Amino acid sequence: MAEQGCGQPGGSYPTDCELTEALRERARQRNRPVVRSAAWQAVLGRARPVRLLLLDVDGVLTDGTITYGTDGIETKSFHTQDGLGLRLLQESGVAAGIITARASEAVLRRAAELGFAHVVQGAADKLSAFEAILRETGLRPPQAAYMGDDWMDVPLLNRVGLAVAPANAVAEVRLRVHYTTERPGGRGAVREVCDLILEAQGNLDRMFARFDR
Repeated sequence: MAEQGCGQPGGSYPTDCELTEALRERARQRNRPVVRSAAWQAVLGRARPVRLLLLDVDGVLTDGTITYGTDGIETKSFHTQDGLGLRLLQESGVAAGIITARASEAVLRRAAELGFAHVVQGAADKLSAFEAILRETGLRPPQAAYMGDDWMDVPLLNRVGLAVAPANAVAEVRLRVHYTTERPGGRGAVREVCDLILEAQGNLDRMFARFDR
């Protein structure tokens, strides 16, 4: 039997019928699945065994801009959506950390806020830093993901099980990774890869349900 509409409203306040229809529409919207790209779907298998997410900083956790104050101190801007994603990812059991060629107090502070397990600054050889972390943790390359945006990241991207680049990465990097995010560095790219790993491991819906009340 076809559903009957509510007809013309009878006054300035919604009728019971209109309220019921609004609640039904809200339920339909809430149950609508998020549509993921073919590229996203293609790397879920690679993301499933990941137990460690490592990140470059400039151009990944930030938009790549470096600002110096009048006192000469370097400042950086980070995205709150990335922060929540990283907290949820670590809560799910995937460790997180950074390997960056530069050194900054702002990075140390952000890493401390997010509870990163691994913080390597001033790394001229990122691959050696990565291999040291593997020895420390006992993990294998297929259990690690790395996100980088420039040439210095390529040796490490070539080694991990899940190699990711933000949308703003240079062309050579984008050609060598398993997945390029739709969002640029410093603008939610890290959140995107966190959500990808959470979904691959069956934790994304569970995490979201805590907020969907």
